[in-house]
Amino acid sequence: MQKLEDFALPDGPFCGVDEAGRGPVIGPIVVAGVLVDDDRAIRSLGVKDSKKLTPARREAIRKELVGMVKYEVVTASAADIDTLRQSMTMNVMESKLFATVIERLGAKVAYVDAADTDEELFGRYVASELKSNVRIISKHGADDTYPVVSAASIIAKTKRDAMIERIKKELGSDFGSGYPSDPKTINFLKAWYTEHGDLPPHTRRSWKTVDRIISELAITKLDRFEG
Repeated sequence: MQKLEDFALPDGPFCGVDEAGRGPVIGPIVVAGVLVDDDRAIRSLGVKDSKKLTPARREAIRKELVGMVKYEVVTASAADIDTLRQSMTMNVMESKLFATVIERLGAKVAYVDAADTDEELFGRYVASELKSNVRIISKHGADDTYPVVSAASIIAKTKRDAMIERIKKELGSDFGSGYPSDPKTINFLKAWYTEHGDLPPHTRRSWKTVDRIISELAITKLDRFEG
């Protein structure tokens, strides 16, 4: 991981922003931001990309972080995402969430983990949503480059994991990770739809995964009827 002193240090507090849960078909997206004057204290905790830490280590670092930094978290539920996607792309939606966090933190410099394939374009998206003048440094892999973004990724990931655990208790089922690539998630959605004739709460109905599942079940039902 490159350290912030490898770059030009901002004059004054700066923040890092990252998200968790962009891709899942179940659950919210969570965006977190962390504000610091310098990154020495958070680096001493061993922050890194949250995906490279065990759940126990993430939680341990989170507990330390929230006592030493100013941070903000915003979430968008599955229903929120479905509604917003009717009028904007996921990248634009994320840029609005990132901007909300940056504004609340009051940062003048923000390091963000770029959600778009074009990292500069995503930075412009975020800047366009801000009411104040903020320098945006938008990079792919920022959560593995800038410690302040690593810290934000840890807070976002642990928050979302906690929300997913609550959803599992609400639905009475361990549906896995919630990602379309997880067979446990897909089997859960198929079983729920077969039993209830509808998708479970907290499902992102605008995902192509959902259309595919419903189509597959409809074909299976038709085959059984014709057979």
